[in-house]
Amino acid sequence: MAKKAVATLRTAGAGKNFAKVVRVVKSPKTGAYTFKEEIIPNDDVKAYFAKHK
Repeated sequence: MAKKAVATLRTAGAGKNFAKVVRVVKSPKTGAYTFKEEIIPNDDVKAYFAKHK
């Protein structure tokens, strides 16, 4: 049986300091919606959404 390797952001609790944010972006050309996902520090979440309104 093969060993399964799982990649995580958690190395000694460091993953709890980051958040995955998902924004919905409308294409001006086609009008279709797409999703943009990013991983940012927890301290910058409010500033991130304020900047991308």
